Amino acid sequence: MSGETSTPKRVSPPLYKTSGNASEDRLAFFHILERLKTQKRTGWIDHKVRTRILGFYISDHMYRMAVLAMCTSDTKLDVAKCVMLAIVHDLAEAQVGDIAPREGIPKAEKRRLEAEAMHNFVHEMLHNSAAAQRIEALWRKEYENQQTDEARFVKDLDRFEMASQALEYERAHAAPDLQSFFDSSVPHLRHPEVREWGRDLLREREAMQKAKSENSS
Repeated sequence: MSGETSTPKRVSPPLYKTSGNASEDRLAFFHILERLKTQKRTGWIDHKVRTRILGFYISDHMYRMAVLAMCTSDTKLDVAKCVMLAIVHDLAEAQVGDIAPREGIPKAEKRRLEAEAMHNFVHEMLHNSAAAQRIEALWRKEYENQQTDEARFVKDLDRFEMASQALEYERAHAAPDLQSFFDSSVPHLRHPEVREWGRDLLREREAMQKAKSENSS
């Protein structure tokens, strides 16, 4: 008998079925957003960051990205659109959760599940209203396609926010080595300003590690 443990199969809640009442269905969408406040980011759990005392919920990640977007000095960017993209980019995770690579779900299937969730939000809950179409356009036509400066900038914010969180966990909670989070984020930053933020972050981490080493010696 093998001693290996298998990864539990991800089970998402059933997709919502419209009641036919626009007000009731709209409230159902408002309520499903709570899941972004209660579902944790899978990567931190996988790396055994202290899950009992830390939040690291999906909505935390999205909120800081939105504020980071407001901090840019790039006058060529539509900042309001960047804020909206940050808020909707992980919206599908309210339905499917934060799918991690170790779960073995192919990228194509992950995209299918997320697209299915967004279609459900847009059509079953929000009745393809003008607001629903705006959300869908931001997510599907802009962020997912990565064809605009704003979409690419927000993707960089996604990477930078993750690296920032990794540093904060290492510093404040005696977290295990989270080098993989830096390796998969900072080297891939493309926007000049976010690259500068990334360099600043790495310098801060280097100083922190040096101070810890000196204090332990």
